[in-house]
Amino acid sequence: MSRRAAAGSPSRASAADLRPRLSPNATVLVACLAFFVITLDTTVVNVALPSIGAQWDGQVSALQWVVTAYTLLFAALLLSAGAISDRIGASRAFTIGLSVFTLMSALCGLAPSLDVLIIARAMQGAGAAVMMPASLALVRQAYDDPSLRARGIAWWTAGGGAAVAAGPVVGGALTTGLGWRWIFFINLPVGVVALVGMLRAPRSARGQAPMDPVGQVTAVLALAALVFAVINGGSSGWTDAATVAGFVVAVIAAAVFLAAESRQSNPAVPLSLFRNPAVAVCTSTGLALNLGYYGLVFVFTIFFQEHRGASALMAGVMFIPMTAFTTLVNLLAGKLTNRHGPRLPLVIGQIIQTLGILGLLFVTEDTPTPLLLALLVPLGIGGGLAIPPLTTAMLESVPHERAGLASGVLSAARQFGGAIGVALLGALIADSAHFMTGMRISLIIGAALLIVTTLGVVRFLPAGHQHVSAPQPGPAVATADIVPASADEPRTS
Repeated sequence: MSRRAAAGSPSRASAADLRPRLSPNATVLVACLAFFVITLDTTVVNVALPSIGAQWDGQVSALQWVVTAYTLLFAALLLSAGAISDRIGASRAFTIGLSVFTLMSALCGLAPSLDVLIIARAMQGAGAAVMMPASLALVRQAYDDPSLRARGIAWWTAGGGAAVAAGPVVGGALTTGLGWRWIFFINLPVGVVALVGMLRAPRSARGQAPMDPVGQVTAVLALAALVFAVINGGSSGWTDAATVAGFVVAVIAAAVFLAAESRQSNPAVPLSLFRNPAVAVCTSTGLALNLGYYGLVFVFTIFFQEHRGASALMAGVMFIPMTAFTTLVNLLAGKLTNRHGPRLPLVIGQIIQTLGILGLLFVTEDTPTPLLLALLVPLGIGGGLAIPPLTTAMLESVPHERAGLASGVLSAARQFGGAIGVALLGALIADSAHFMTGMRISLIIGAALLIVTTLGVVRFLPAGHQHVSAPQPGPAVATADIVPASADEPRTS
């Protein structure tokens, strides 16, 4: 080693040692704040859509993109986000993702046109995708003690749960009181505080995680083309040239993706993972649950405001019973999973959600509000009961060394389910003259998918706990993007 290097190393080390550091609890708080805002942005926008549409005379198809642009990029980039976090270090990935998310939140709030808003929302989703696995990695790195780590993870999931419950109300209150732009401006102080905190957070080590650029690009293209085709089909017709072209591009991109993944030595999504029927059914179930949840929240947001005359604030308040039960039932789901294994609560949760969807078939524009709110509650109960055991079932179906990968695949599937749910169900209500017919078809589709996945769970998931491996607690909650796993979850899986 040269004399200069020998002399320089201690000074650099000393400077690093003297740099003030965040405590482990403060680091976890920063990660939880970030997870809160990226989860909040999956639901906070819905109740503001009629106000956004009124400003620019946007049709339902354009408003769908305000929601799906975020979830689409979030879903697709999650396939590589974990590898990016490992490769450049969780602290760097978190800072980059948070910076993009915060800047794009400002652009969303200042957007001069609907097109700019949609583009900024897509970039927001990209930042959120990079940030999410990195935030969980920061929580895991903050504590050496397993019990403290489990507590940190529980706080992380609680941040997501609070965001799910608060999203519609926060969105409605801000839209009614200050205007829809403030649902994006509210992210700015949180982003700045978290970024300042990251200046003092311990730096994460870089790794050698392999990347799969071909798989990532083709996945984004396939998902985007499919969502475009579905949305355009609802507004311009299913035989429209652009709609047909979208489906063709989606099929070609998906074929290239599958071919690339089958030949890659380190694919983003190893196709061999799906040879296990339990993995395939868990992934399908996650997609179906979010398709119904996201899609129906979008549909009923439009229904509350444009067909029942509710304000944005009142529309947000009307979702409180549903989201509150989601958070409460998470705790029960963890206990049931501990005692009976994941299959029983997963089946019960899907059955409750299916019955709730079927009950909504009888809703009309004149249905009394208390009855309407009561009919929405089973959606929250079913989702809250199903998601934690679904996470556990997915992780128990794979060897320990593939737990992180399985977690990322399930999370991406759920996010994509949300995107395609808004696209598909929104397309069915695009014609305002036939809104109620479209809404009922949407409900039938949501119920039918859940019936199929429930039968799949009964057929392919064994009763009780599987013991393929004993996954570490961290990845068990990485899928907590819409309906978070409970605090019990890390200790059960």
